[in-house]
Amino acid sequence: MAEATEMAGATVLVVGGGGREHAIVWALAKSASVAEVIVAPGNPGTAAEPGCRNVAIEATDIAALIELTMAEAVDLVVVGPEDPLVLGLVDRLTEQNIAAFGPSAAASKLEGSKSHCKEFLLRNDIPTGRSQSFTDSAGALAYLAKLVVPPVVKADGLAAGKGVIVAETHQDAEVAIREILDEGRFGEAGAEVLLEERLHGAEVSILAFCDGERFHIMPATQDHKRLLVGDDGPNTGGMGAFFPSPVADDQLLAEVAKTVLAPTLAALAAEGRPYRGVLYVGIMLTAEGPKVIEYNCRFGDPETEVVLPMLESDLYDIFIACATG
Repeated sequence: MAEATEMAGATVLVVGGGGREHAIVWALAKSASVAEVIVAPGNPGTAAEPGCRNVAIEATDIAALIELTMAEAVDLVVVGPEDPLVLGLVDRLTEQNIAAFGPSAAASKLEGSKSHCKEFLLRNDIPTGRSQSFTDSAGALAYLAKLVVPPVVKADGLAAGKGVIVAETHQDAEVAIREILDEGRFGEAGAEVLLEERLHGAEVSILAFCDGERFHIMPATQDHKRLLVGDDGPNTGGMGAFFPSPVADDQLLAEVAKTVLAPTLAALAAEGRPYRGVLYVGIMLTAEGPKVIEYNCRFGDPETEVVLPMLESDLYDIFIACATG
């Protein structure tokens, strides 16, 4: 990688402040090509890493982040959370000719809107569950009444991993629909809801580094989303992750690469929004084969804390390769 070796002593800005960002910072700080890692806003853990410092700028303050990259002569920006991606941080960085690891706002819409994501999957014959989207509770409740099995109720927009309600009964689904559409439980993120077929099986997280055309899959992990022992509680942003996955072998990864990742990257490139960064695919291993539950347009949290410590390659080199194609 010529770009990486020529940029010895690089300054890297990592945007975000969670455990995911700490794992990224930890891995970058080990790179021989990196002189300093700045984290905005970071956390006490990132502040304690050698060669790293926190700057008190929120991940969604796009203008301040751009100003920081210019003032610090940042060579590479790594965007951790989804919100600044959907807000167009990478687009703004690209305008300033600053290398950024993360997808554009147009590509990030795969995570920013669940209805958009579902339309994309169906349009490109990528295996997924059936669903319908609604902006009014009357329409959603009328559709619910026709369903034999209660659906999964999803707020359309970003809700920090908490916008998915796995309804056990039709009454549960009705309550969720009313809370989201009528009571504004998730604010603007809940202006539209999806009623999605509930898929059954083991859920696997598959993350891939992408450079706009090519991709490389990381080891598959599994995470626990639901609160409480026995998965009796609501969905959360993540209760922990583990590796190796007892259900994700090389054959499964090859199938997901062929039926999901390759057609996804090809379709996005054909639509003029090539995908660069990490693409996270939530897969349910159903009786009919693997199906996509969701895309996340960034490293997963908590999966990152499990995957990156296994990486033997230089993470900075990978990031630069993805950012520059």
